[in-house]
Amino acid sequence: MTRNLIPGILAMAAIVVASNILVQFLFGQWLTWGAFTYPFAFLVTDLTNRLQGAAAARKVVVAGFVVGVICSLIGTRIIGEFGPLVTLRIAVGSGLAFLVAQLMDVHVFNRLRDRGWWRAPLVSTLIGASLDTAIFFSVAFSATLIFLEPANDVSWAGEVLPLLGIGPDAPLWVSLASADWLVKLSLAIVALVPFRLIVSKLTAKVA
Repeated sequence: MTRNLIPGILAMAAIVVASNILVQFLFGQWLTWGAFTYPFAFLVTDLTNRLQGAAAARKVVVAGFVVGVICSLIGTRIIGEFGPLVTLRIAVGSGLAFLVAQLMDVHVFNRLRDRGWWRAPLVSTLIGASLDTAIFFSVAFSATLIFLEPANDVSWAGEVLPLLGIGPDAPLWVSLASADWLVKLSLAIVALVPFRLIVSKLTAKVA
């Protein structure tokens, strides 16, 4: 592992650790504070991809995945009011969603890297973030996947309520996923600003 990957790996690790901690704290009815930190993992991946290439970005993703697995293992050992802070379904959903979404982000970014400075980071993050939300919430809370962990009662997530409190009836986990997805889409646009500034500054130094 080359030394120039260290900043990206440290940044990714910090985001993953912070998100695993902040996901324990609610922000309103549909979100946790972790929803506002985790999306910046895509920014780290995209910056690494732009500055060092797809191979380097994949190494940063794998490092983030390893850190996430460690966090999940620690979480399974911490017992909260309703049992372990991290259940098997949450651990599997989190790891699978992270790995698939981030690697898809790298792939899409690489395909679009020469089509305007904003297109690659925006499109890759939108696709990756959408995959991340769909995979995590489906694996962690969908009633159809109860066989993954039969002893884990996730019936609360299947309670039928108006979507985000205002829409048609849907399982609670769908509202949680929708709110998470909307935050990720919003932050994908916001992240274009630091992406542009950081890339411009670092490429100017090299020049």
